[in-house]
Amino acid sequence: MAWLIIKYLLTAGVVVLVSEFAKRSDKLGGLIAALPLVTLLALIWLYLEKQPMDKIANHARYTFWYVIPTLPMFLVFPALLPRFGFWLSLVFSVLITVLCFAAFALVLRRFDIHLL
Repeated sequence: MAWLIIKYLLTAGVVVLVSEFAKRSDKLGGLIAALPLVTLLALIWLYLEKQPMDKIANHARYTFWYVIPTLPMFLVFPALLPRFGFWLSLVFSVLITVLCFAAFALVLRRFDIHLL
């Protein structure tokens, strides 16, 4: 139980750290947010919990493929924000990300990479 609490606190701490840096500097906050900190923590947790190496490798591999269709959101959201406000822009961005992911998964399937 203590291990689970430590994992939650460290992982939550990363999110808080990013938001605190973002309050002080847009560029620094964006840089830190762009780092794969959550993925690195997940890989560390999997390793420390003695998961098989192929499971850890698969996690990293699938993370790569899942990141690509999320990238348009980071261009769409700031473009929509002044026009639609925060919440509606966020909803539209998430919907666009889902559509990009579905299209990307279909394209990758032709190369025998199955994301779903």
